[in-house]
Amino acid sequence: MMGKRKKGRKLSIGLVMLVLALVAALAGLNYYGTFLHDNINEVIPGRGIVEVSKSATYEDLCKAMIESGVLDNPKTFLRAAKYYKLQDSFKPGCYRFVRGMNNKAIVRTFACGWQEPVQLTFNSHVRTLERLSGILGSKLEADSADFARVLLDPQTARAYGFQPETFLAMFIPNTYEVYWTITPGNFVTRMFKEWEAFWNEERTHKADALSLSKTEVSTLASIVVEETRFADEMPVIAGVYLNRLHKGIPLQADPTVKFLVREEGVTRILNRHLKIDSPYNTYKRKGLPPGPITMPSIVAIDAVLNYAHHNYFYFCARDSFDGRHEFASSYSDHLRNANAYHIAYKQWEKEKEEAAAAEAAAAEAAAREAATSVPEV
Repeated sequence: MMGKRKKGRKLSIGLVMLVLALVAALAGLNYYGTFLHDNINEVIPGRGIVEVSKSATYEDLCKAMIESGVLDNPKTFLRAAKYYKLQDSFKPGCYRFVRGMNNKAIVRTFACGWQEPVQLTFNSHVRTLERLSGILGSKLEADSADFARVLLDPQTARAYGFQPETFLAMFIPNTYEVYWTITPGNFVTRMFKEWEAFWNEERTHKADALSLSKTEVSTLASIVVEETRFADEMPVIAGVYLNRLHKGIPLQADPTVKFLVREEGVTRILNRHLKIDSPYNTYKRKGLPPGPITMPSIVAIDAVLNYAHHNYFYFCARDSFDGRHEFASSYSDHLRNANAYHIAYKQWEKEKEEAAAAEAAAAEAAAREAATSVPEV
């Protein structure tokens, strides 16, 4: 009996010591603090992102963490950072934190450089490398000037097998995950790898069948995407231009002339624009322009590679003003379609002017009535 009591006391003492150890461990965890609330998987809406640049000091990091508003107890974070010597080990980057993350985990995130990838998206509305530089500078650590210095350097384009005029073709519009700290040089290398992956064997074979290089396909696609916003029309329009190329007929593509003049607010091409002598003036020069006039979308590139086979050589806007086009095989049919559009356009302008005049007359009448009316006493 005595042996059993002693054994029981030993078990009880061991259990108490285990509880005390757990309490001490919890107390130590509490010392290092936690992020907000209890849901460890819930990202803080609109918050939780902290950016640490390459030039940031340890004090900058601590200030950014405190000002982010995501710390439950800034003092415990600062103690933990000091304890783990974060000032000697933090790495630049863009970091996202989640609720329930303790300070030790936060410190390790900075020390190990566990960045949150940036979702980088650009589309076919990017018409120049300067514009692309501006987008990248607004999303990543390097500013637009840093990107422009690399992207606009002719040597950069040539290093990847492009000319300055065709370099825009290398950037395939899509959404990419990159680190916030990616350098302009590394970004270009990444985009070249994406270009190589995009131009797989199937696409390359289709480009060869058209007797066009990859950059020529992109150049034609950049015209197509400027002509229509409807994906189902793109292969048809691509077919028109390919028919003209194969027949040696100038493309006479308005988007290339718009790219050439680059005048603020130009929406219609005038006769004086068509007389400009430039390789981008497809009214005066046969064949494709020197390079893309915008960053062509994947849909437009595939529309060229899978163009619609037909005998159309002309197209113009429909008189319904829905953004779609009428296609024609003969010039006489094209003139008929174009005339219908111009008649409808003039009628639309007339109705617009009449509506504006009626609105102005109504406003004037209301003003006169208000000026002559006698207020009630």
